[in-house]
Amino acid sequence: MNAALLLGVEGLTVGFNTENGPVRVVEDVSFELAEGETMGLVGESGCGKSVTAQTIMRLLPMPPARIDAGRVMFEGGDLLRLPEAGMRDVRGRRIGMIFQEPMTSLNPTQRIGHQVAESLVLHQGLGYGAARATVIDILRKTGIGNAERRIDQYPHELSGGLRQRVMIAMALVCGPKLLIADEPTTALDVTIQAQIIELLKSLQRDLRLSVLLITHDLAVVAEMCCGIAVMYAGRIVERGTVAQVFADPRHPYTAGLLKSSPRNARKGERLASIPGTVPQPGFRSDGCNFAPRCPRAQDKCRAQAPVLERGVACWYPLP
Repeated sequence: MNAALLLGVEGLTVGFNTENGPVRVVEDVSFELAEGETMGLVGESGCGKSVTAQTIMRLLPMPPARIDAGRVMFEGGDLLRLPEAGMRDVRGRRIGMIFQEPMTSLNPTQRIGHQVAESLVLHQGLGYGAARATVIDILRKTGIGNAERRIDQYPHELSGGLRQRVMIAMALVCGPKLLIADEPTTALDVTIQAQIIELLKSLQRDLRLSVLLITHDLAVVAEMCCGIAVMYAGRIVERGTVAQVFADPRHPYTAGLLKSSPRNARKGERLASIPGTVPQPGFRSDGCNFAPRCPRAQDKCRAQAPVLERGVACWYPLP
């Protein structure tokens, strides 16, 4: 029996008003996430992954941001049509989010226990004193030892790995159904990265969470996810199960990413690379954005953008 659909992003198009006119950053993005599943949204820096996540959470300031098209269906309702009061009820209580940089996301002037408790105060009407036991419990669940002492510390007193665990605790303290993890291992050393990934996997399993993992790291996707959506220059170019896409990539960009992974290189071998650079928003063509870098590109690719069909957006996919 298939799991019920929890999140459905349909044709999402997001832009920003700039001094040079409107610029689209995310174009016609669609993907689905079922209950209890983990999906990786993958791509290079600047491809629109974080903008997509922030649009789901309605965190972008409008203006300058604007949503030109699309729907974000969550538990049967469109988040983009919710009034702000309704969206405040969703954030933290039904959808939790881990941000990229815990040191800049945490308030340096407040103890971590106070910051973790804020969602309980807002969504459950608890006082900070009454919330203390729940906060200690979630700190323990996220692997923070001696939680009774840590709860009264400030962010600067914690290591990078502990600060990231605090961010995870903040996202999960109200028991959301969906966790959005935006580059959760950024700026952590390899050992701590592995610990955070193992923690997220165990929490996802134990709490029956759905997780949308936003990353540029294919190794993390292979470790955590069952589904993957690959973004390039604001568009989804390939989508499918991790096993399917990793074993048999059909979009030339996905194939290039996989070939350039250090995991696939032999010792002493030069890493494969994709020639050229990613086009910036405002300088993208009417055709396929990957065409200038693609060895399979033809005139049709440069003139007309391909649609996502059978899991790939490419006029001449790999066989």
